[in-house]
Amino acid sequence: MIFNAADFDDHESIHAFHDASAGLKSYIAIHSTAKGAASGPARMWAYPDEASAISDALRLAETMSTKTALAGVDLGGGAAVIIGSSQDGKSPALFEAFGRAVQSLGGRYWAAHEVGVTSADFADARKSTRFLIGMAGQASTVPDPTAVAVEGVKRGIELCVRLSLGKELADVSVAIQGVGQMGGRLADALAAAGARLVVTDLNAETAKAVALRTGARLVAPGAIFEVPTDVFAPCALGSAINSRTLPLLKAPIVAGGANNQIANDVIRDAMHERGLIYAPDMVINGGRIIASAAEIRAVANGGAYDHAWIEAKLGALMVTLESILRRAHTERRPAADIAIEMAKSRIAEAKQQAA
Repeated sequence: MIFNAADFDDHESIHAFHDASAGLKSYIAIHSTAKGAASGPARMWAYPDEASAISDALRLAETMSTKTALAGVDLGGGAAVIIGSSQDGKSPALFEAFGRAVQSLGGRYWAAHEVGVTSADFADARKSTRFLIGMAGQASTVPDPTAVAVEGVKRGIELCVRLSLGKELADVSVAIQGVGQMGGRLADALAAAGARLVVTDLNAETAKAVALRTGARLVAPGAIFEVPTDVFAPCALGSAINSRTLPLLKAPIVAGGANNQIANDVIRDAMHERGLIYAPDMVINGGRIIASAAEIRAVANGGAYDHAWIEAKLGALMVTLESILRRAHTERRPAADIAIEMAKSRIAEAKQQAA
């Protein structure tokens, strides 16, 4: 079942964990440890069946391999899923049991809390393992990983407009779809750099607050695609660019902080045919990966995270993004294809060196 699953793609392993007394049913997938320990999200969800949970773990683990490779950090990709409701299925015993599951892998996988899992849950898991990212109150913990992610997206947008339009942020307009934690702070950063903003969010009060403090123009969620701007920045749910929204899109550049911004390969190719500039999300939003790597590095060294190291990795991330964008232009191929090829090449090179 697993080796023939649609989401299985040369994964190293997948582990099933069960603790009846604690109510734990969990899978941990490891896609690659060629460049270092696997790291990635730990999420809790009421999956309809085990096949769905396994599929999610496999898919997330492979995505993390791609992201860590492109972020230029010495990590691989992994993911954990806990089957159950995050609303009424949690307990300290459950997460202590999850901690034991992570610990049993001996450091091959570092978990970061994600959908349905909080830092408070990790406080319980910490009783059983140290291989956790995002532990509050530790010197090794980057206090604001979202700030690192926002800085990476901001620099990525800046790079895109400079390369394709020959302009600086103060000379362009940006439409931001979704102004929650990521999008709202990106709006602040872009406004501070002088960019003209148009914003929207499903939460009208959130959107209004961001518009007031940044001077942005506020539009309805469905109208954001049709606003003539230089950049469209998706920062909400995935698949923002799809068969319905692509024909409406007016911006020549797509660069934002959301994951899985393009609905499918058909849309990706259509964007390329239209000549749109796309900053692949697995590259531009790599700041959070860099923050996680800084934390793991600090734990390994027994000290505090290194801000200068984070800064250097953000700089290298922009070099990678520029290389991808230039190759996409020269080779007349979708930037996302080149990004994935680059990630696979880096992983294969690491495997060869380790052999």
